[in-house]
Amino acid sequence: MEAMRVNWTDDRLDNLSSRMDERFDHVDERFDHVDERFKQVDERFKQVDHRFDRVEADVRGLREDTDGGFSQLRGEMNERFDRLDARFDSMQRTLFLAAAGIIAALIGTQL
Repeated sequence: MEAMRVNWTDDRLDNLSSRMDERFDHVDERFDHVDERFKQVDERFKQVDHRFDRVEADVRGLREDTDGGFSQLRGEMNERFDRLDARFDSMQRTLFLAAAGIIAALIGTQL
C-alpha cells in the first residue's frame, strides 16, 4: 500500500483553495436566495399587518355603532319605564281616592 501523502504541493493547495472558493460562492448564492425569500415573507407580513389594521378599524367602527345604538335604546327604555311608573302612580292615587270615598260613604250611612 502506498503511504499517505504528508506534504501538500502548491498545486494541490491552489486546487483546494479554488474548490473552497467555488463552494463558498455556491453558499453565497444560496444565502442570496434565502435573503430573497425573507424579503417575500416580510412583504406578506406587511400585507397581513395592513389587513389586520383594516379589520381592527372595522371592529372599532362596529363597536362605536353598537354602543351608540345601545345608548339610544337605553334612553328609550328609560323613557318608557318613566311613563309606566307615572301610570302606576296615577292608578294608585285613583284606587286610594276610591277606597277613601267608599269608606266615607259607609261611615256616612252609619250615622
